[in-house]
Amino acid sequence: MNPRITWWTENARKRIVDDAKRILEGIGVFVENDEALALLDGAGACIDRKSRQVRIPAALVEKAVESAPSKIGLYNRRGEQVMDLGGDRIHFNPGSAALRIHDPKTGAARTPVTADLVRFVTLIDALSGYAAQSTGHIAGDVPNEIQDRYRLFIALRHSAKPVVTGTFRVDAFKVMHEMLSAVSGDAEKLREKPMAIFDCCPSPPLKWSDLTAQALIDCARTGIVAELISMPLTGATSPVTLAGAVVQHCAESLSGVVIHQLAVPGAPIVYGGSPACFDMRKGTTPMGAVETMMIDGAYAEIGKHLGLPTQAYMALSDSKAVDYQAGMESAMGAVIAALSGINNISGPGMLDFESCQSLEKLVLDNEICRMALRLVQGIELRDDPVVPLDLMREGLERKSFLSLAHTMKWFRTEAYFPDEVIDRNALDEWRKQGSKDAATRAAERVEKILASHRPEPLEPEVLAHLEELMKAEAKRFGMKTLPPGAAQSA
Repeated sequence: MNPRITWWTENARKRIVDDAKRILEGIGVFVENDEALALLDGAGACIDRKSRQVRIPAALVEKAVESAPSKIGLYNRRGEQVMDLGGDRIHFNPGSAALRIHDPKTGAARTPVTADLVRFVTLIDALSGYAAQSTGHIAGDVPNEIQDRYRLFIALRHSAKPVVTGTFRVDAFKVMHEMLSAVSGDAEKLREKPMAIFDCCPSPPLKWSDLTAQALIDCARTGIVAELISMPLTGATSPVTLAGAVVQHCAESLSGVVIHQLAVPGAPIVYGGSPACFDMRKGTTPMGAVETMMIDGAYAEIGKHLGLPTQAYMALSDSKAVDYQAGMESAMGAVIAALSGINNISGPGMLDFESCQSLEKLVLDNEICRMALRLVQGIELRDDPVVPLDLMREGLERKSFLSLAHTMKWFRTEAYFPDEVIDRNALDEWRKQGSKDAATRAAERVEKILASHRPEPLEPEVLAHLEELMKAEAKRFGMKTLPPGAAQSA
């Protein structure tokens, strides 16, 4: 058996979904996007044109959920499936869209630039604990108007892994889709083997902006995987109870499923989110709070109940440094996410309420993720009987099991051996190597990986096309050349 956490009884799961459907039918959601309103109107939703409030019948919700796929594959640049979203299968990727990067030399956070984004993507490409990469930073050396497509450009250039991303502006989707199509071969190949997930975020409580509703529709029509990111804050933008937040999350997410499936029935969509248990003392949104993690695991179980792939922002920390708090919160989140069977776990590397990325934490979190992956494999009965008598006799005769054939056969399968960034030395050896703490070892490991890892290059004609697209976008907003390191001929 594989270890798992269960959050609800079957009756509780049904009550939460029924309450969410009652909210959608009795109160509804605000929808700013005209195209989404037209889709909802044509499907029989009750629309107040003046207020743009849409009440969605339960039958329409149920039809949309039924048409959404229960399993989604994600592919790398070579067309190989590397993620299988569905069931209890888990995968990790870093958190996205950080406004700052933690600088280990100064111990402070600063605004990232292109070189930081390149280092981030290259590092993720090298770390095996991450099935996908993400557009992890907002680069401060390009105009705000092109941030979304620029970070995707860097991601596609420097890693073969699938990417979790999203749009900041309505006009970005067309360009980002063209970039992904060029890397995949064409738009139809991208549809057949999606290599990107686009986050689509409703605004709590119960609102869909023009941008995010359009993103849902655009993803559905192109076959790019849409990922719902509902973000209730207990007592601030949602009911204060954890169960109440899960109900609101469900209502917001189901409304997104309806809009998405009305655009293209059967299009791939993930039931995800980034809620928080609002800290009434500090006025902050702690992602490392145990209650936040509980909401995440609980809503993911509702997603599974509905038959949808799931996502959560977990394995991250509110600490401002790569310290004990960062490790504690990240490890606890990763374990809860893994034991909850969440399919797409986003967040490693992040500090300071999802606003800062750290390359050193990414290296340490890579070990947390790999340990969590080992955890959910559980304990297997390798032999029958579990301990054969001849094995015990041989071990007793030799007064050790170290050299036995049975040990040689199984020790690498049974145990996960972490990277050198995790210290398992005896005290004398640790002192001999400089008595370094985890953050110091991680900083050294980052530089070692970046000095040796060479991501698989794009085909020259594909890279040239991406550069042409990106330069044209930059020029539209007053930037004559791309920053150093962004293109071959910046």
